[in-house]
Amino acid sequence: MKHKIIGLSLLCLFSFNAIAAATDDNEINIDQTGDTLTLYIDQYGYGNKIGLNDFSSSSTPMTVVGTSLTINVDQIGNENLLFGPLKADSSTYNLLFTGDSNSWDWNIGDTGSSDSTAMDVDITGDSNTMDFDQGFAASAERLDFDLTLIGDTNIFDVDIDVDDAIWNFDITGGSNNINTMQKDGGEQEINVTLVGDSADIDINQLSGTCPQGITTCNGIITLDVDSDNATIQINQKDNTGDS
Repeated sequence: MKHKIIGLSLLCLFSFNAIAAATDDNEINIDQTGDTLTLYIDQYGYGNKIGLNDFSSSSTPMTVVGTSLTINVDQIGNENLLFGPLKADSSTYNLLFTGDSNSWDWNIGDTGSSDSTAMDVDITGDSNTMDFDQGFAASAERLDFDLTLIGDTNIFDVDIDVDDAIWNFDITGGSNNINTMQKDGGEQEINVTLVGDSADIDINQLSGTCPQGITTCNGIITLDVDSDNATIQINQKDNTGDS
């Protein structure tokens, strides 16, 4: 049985618990409230978890609330899990996943403001899943999201409900499935670079209602595709109704 203890010195209220509950499995559970948090997490191995249910199957979500957060997570290995709700303005996230059958499920700003988010994600591996949501019912403005994916048979579902969003994804590999929706007013931009066969990509871009003081809401989608047997469906609308 392994135990890992990580010490952090933060000018905020920060409760941190690191538990190892099985051989080669490590778990980190976070409940944090406060501003200017800088958090670095590196996990190596098989079956590591940040948030989600713990090894005894009781619910222990990762909950992070604050402003001007910097979160850097590296998970190296297979079947690792990253889960949790976040509520933060003016924050930066850098995520690195290397391995197969990993799962990332994040919701930023579902219940509170999540303005000025910068997200940089690098994923290398096969059969990974990603479910990412930004905004939803709460206020969310200015998202810059870059995803680089190298691998096959990955499944990603990305919903962005943000004013002034740029969503770039660069995919190299075969049989990847990407489903993304971008909505709300302001400037919406999606840029896709795909190299690989048999991809299934669904893009919904819904301009919605312009923010107060903005008279023109633009939606832009740019595709650069090098693929055989790919299926790409685009729905681009000037209303907030889902397709």
